[in-house]
Amino acid sequence: MLKEAIGRRVRFLRMTKARVSQADFAKLIKVDRAYLSRLELGKQNVTITNLNLICNALGITLREFFKTFTFEIFDDEKDDKEDEVDIEDNQSIY
Repeated sequence: MLKEAIGRRVRFLRMTKARVSQADFAKLIKVDRAYLSRLELGKQNVTITNLNLICNALGITLREFFKTFTFEIFDDEKDDKEDEVDIEDNQSIY
C-alpha cells in the first residue's frame, strides 16, 4: 500500500510540478526510466536517497512530499516483533 501511495505521489508531482515526461525526469534525477516507471506504479521500493533526489528535482522538501499522507502505526497481532505502517485507503495524496 505504501509503495503504491508513494508512486502515485511521485507521478502526480512529476506531472504537475516538473511537467516533464517520465524519460526526461529520469534523466534529470539520473535514474533509469524503467526504475522510475516501476516506482510510479508502486512496484519498486524507493530509498530515502532517491526520494530526496526526486524531491530536490521537484523543488520540495521530504516533509512537503509526505504532508498529504496519513499514517497509522500499530502492532501486528500476528507478529509482535514489527510495527506496520499503513496509509488510509480513502486518503487522497493529491
